[in-house]
Amino acid sequence: MVLSGGGVRGIAHICAIKALEEKDIYPTHIAGTSAGAIVGALYAAGHGWQEILNFFKIIQLFSIDKYARSKPGFVDAEKFHDSFAKYLPVDDFGALKTPLYITATNILDGTLKVFHRGELIRVVMASAAFPGVFTPVKIDDGYYSDGGILNNFPSDLIKMYCDLLIGVYVNPFKKVKIQDLKHSYSIIEQAYKIRMTKESLDKFEDCDLVVSPKDLPDIFQGF
Repeated sequence: MVLSGGGVRGIAHICAIKALEEKDIYPTHIAGTSAGAIVGALYAAGHGWQEILNFFKIIQLFSIDKYARSKPGFVDAEKFHDSFAKYLPVDDFGALKTPLYITATNILDGTLKVFHRGELIRVVMASAAFPGVFTPVKIDDGYYSDGGILNNFPSDLIKMYCDLLIGVYVNPFKKVKIQDLKHSYSIIEQAYKIRMTKESLDKFEDCDLVVSPKDLPDIFQGF
């Protein structure tokens, strides 16, 4: 199962997991990026869809005690460690019940790192650290941010291990009007989405089934 990035839209991954569980379908391998890394890690640890949903309900992304001080970003990603530790008490990929592959981007040298072994929680936080909002996470000698920068749909990480590959893509592209591009940030964001969508669509061919609700941008408008 491949779980894409997508910010708050990553909650939709939980719905896909619920639907698969209702059909008694469980993945043998999971690859995730950004929000997909969070859901993937919790699911690989053995938490069901209800527990994962509860995690997102109780975590406080913009609590005042999470604000970054003297770091590049508004929210200190590393301050979420204790919240993750409650759900991932053994901080190691080896403790997971399902093999998990996560991507993160080294913001210093611009390289993509695939994590599969060793320390888990900091990797998950790094993969989900959207640049400019969350601070990069230090891992060894690098500082890592959102894995979606370079690989938002990491089907390539596990396709060689799977006879059947299911992808869940929660970042569908939405055509906009020129009136929607009111600020320079809006144009930059749209350009980022265009590049990300093109790379992800090319990887859909790896999958036997892709779940991508087309109305997600409207449901989560503004996020």
